[in-house]
Amino acid sequence: MAVPDCFSRGLRRGRRLYAVAAVVLLALCSAVSVSAAALGPRDTMQQTIDRVLVVLNDPSLDFDERLEVLEGIALERFDLQTMSRLVLARSWKKFSPAQREAYIEEFKTYLSNNYGARINRYDNQSVEIIEVRDEARGDVTVLTRIVGGEYDDARVDYRMREKDGDWQVIDVTIEGISMVSNFRDQFREVLSRGGPDHLIEKLREKNALGPVEDEAVE
Repeated sequence: MAVPDCFSRGLRRGRRLYAVAAVVLLALCSAVSVSAAALGPRDTMQQTIDRVLVVLNDPSLDFDERLEVLEGIALERFDLQTMSRLVLARSWKKFSPAQREAYIEEFKTYLSNNYGARINRYDNQSVEIIEVRDEARGDVTVLTRIVGGEYDDARVDYRMREKDGDWQVIDVTIEGISMVSNFRDQFREVLSRGGPDHLIEKLREKNALGPVEDEAVE
């Protein structure tokens, strides 16, 4: 699928890392037995990574079972509404309330399908938290690196925002490539050709294919 030229160079390595990053993305989505409201962003990250790695290393689970568990807990760690708005940026105002609702639902499924398709590539990598960096608007970025495997020492960083006392992920940067920025570039081109309904329909078409390793929407 086509990727904007301005993004293609950096995305080549980013795409190769998605198999590993998918594991960490889903790790951040894990619900924890201790309320996340009682934890800071670093502890929330560490605890959720540890718990999801248990799921990924469970030989009794097949692909569908593993994906179902991870999808079920994903909604608790990602702020999908904020992420969806960040992806659309100023275009968010062009969407009616009904279009926004439909877009968020399709975007949620699109993310799940994209990263879910890579779960079986997991090869016993682990994740090390490097530091937590303060950002604007009270956000923080939790900087991590992959340990082991083909992409040993690759950087995967998570921007988190506190909402109602709970730290949630609003963007993921893989080797310097922001997931929000990547989708924004893709979606902007789709919107320019047909507006909100066109983007929603294109996402719906992609989602009908199920979990597939294809990041681009066109």
